[in-house]
Parts: sequence; C-alpha cells; structure tokens
Amino acid sequence: MPEKKKGEVGRMTDEELAGELKTARDELLDLRFQLATRQLKNVREIRRARRRIARAMTLQHQRETTKSA
Repeated sequence: MPEKKKGEVGRMTDEELAGELKTARDELLDLRFQLATRQLKNVREIRRARRRIARAMTLQHQRETTKSA
C-alpha cells in the first residue's frame, strides 16, 4: 500500500482517518509476523507503520479535543 504524505493524512475525514489507522495497525501486525518468521526484507517498514499509526492517532486526538472545547 502506498504511504500517504503527512499533509494528505491531515485532509482526511474522520472515517477515512479511522480506516487509515486500522490499515496501518493491520500492516504492523503482518510485518511483525514476517519479522518473526524471518521473511521481512526491510526492517524499516515496521518503523514506518508505527509512525503512520502515531500520526493517525494524534490527528484523532486533536480533533476530539477541538470538538469538546
């Protein structure tokens, strides 16, 4: 799956952001299985997936706090 740029993630709707978060978490799970079975060629993919998750979670949290304020 092509990685989205930082600015593109910020323009997503709440539903798209939730989908991006689920996709990134699923990808991280797959990458961890590949690492455990020694099938993973590029270990940096784990870091990229974790950062995608963090980016999506940060945006969700920011949106929740602005709605409640």
